[in-house]
Amino acid sequence: MPALETGEKLDWLQLIRTPNIGPITFHRLIAKYGTAADAIDALPELSTKAGRARALKPVPREAAEAELDAAFMSDVKVIAFCEDDYPAPLRAIADPPPLIFVRGSTAFFEQPAVAIVGARNASGVGRKMARALAADLGAAGIVVVSGLARGIDGAAHGAALSTGTIAVVAGGVDVIYPPEHDQLTEDIARDGAVISECAMGQRPTARDFPKRNRLISGLSRGIIVVEAAARSGTLITARLALEQGREVFAVPGSPLDPRCEGAIKLIRQGAEAIRNAQDVLDVLAEQRGVSEDGDEPAGWPTAGAADTPDPAAIVALKREILECLSFTPQHRDDLIRELAPEPGLFAEAMLELALSGAVEEHSGARFTLATPSED
Repeated sequence: MPALETGEKLDWLQLIRTPNIGPITFHRLIAKYGTAADAIDALPELSTKAGRARALKPVPREAAEAELDAAFMSDVKVIAFCEDDYPAPLRAIADPPPLIFVRGSTAFFEQPAVAIVGARNASGVGRKMARALAADLGAAGIVVVSGLARGIDGAAHGAALSTGTIAVVAGGVDVIYPPEHDQLTEDIARDGAVISECAMGQRPTARDFPKRNRLISGLSRGIIVVEAAARSGTLITARLALEQGREVFAVPGSPLDPRCEGAIKLIRQGAEAIRNAQDVLDVLAEQRGVSEDGDEPAGWPTAGAADTPDPAAIVALKREILECLSFTPQHRDDLIRELAPEPGLFAEAMLELALSGAVEEHSGARFTLATPSED
């Protein structure tokens, strides 16, 4: 696919940085209007039509230009969903980021990848296991993906530096977090790749980590959990991996160690228990591979250019959606199963609800009720 011109990439940045527009809403707008520029032009009228008190305005062009300039000055690649360098497995998830920022080489996106994730307060045995898995997978031609966190993540990245590793971060790719991983981050940027969908200079916040986790699993053919508490972000990554059709592996640990409760729980729920990298490679050899077909985000119904959804039907469906939603995130597919809407009608209704501020889009194709914006 051809690369976007600079002006088009600025349009994409303006659109995705606009309040109330997440990846799913972004892709729906592109499907509806064809280009980001046309979607931006339509936003004011579309948002007021959707019920917003004041028209939704995209972020200023100057802000998008500053963001792109900052990336250029730091030798960071900004890759659009429609461009050839965009990772094919990531393109196939339900809510792929429209733009990713990459420090390092994009060549690793072309190789099969496996994620290794786990506890930040990992034991010595857990870190040793993560290093062994990463080294052996790397020797077999597998790129190791992780989240650059303390503990298991850092151990896996360090062991895979010589063979290929991708660090997915929750803030900007130029932000060092945690601070003690400053040298590791630089090493990965030199010999591997650091990737994020966040703006340059953005400090990571709590709500950014689930977004990061979906990219960790989205880039990978499977994820390995090495030590995780019963309630941890690692298990969120495992859940997202299952939703994305990825394999989930877990390293059994002592039932007396709270750091192993999450891995044991996953095994009881059907995850593959593994002893070493060969166990992972054997399962991957049986896979047919993740889908790399199509430019549409997977599973998102669209009305199509020729369809004109019935306004009354959209109003009725929006009412039903709001009745189903709460302040607990609910997956888009669960809503579709519950309401059984006509194809395309649901996408149009969710687009209007998002632009009106009535619902909020979360990572993993989940939505909640939201307090309507007052601006």
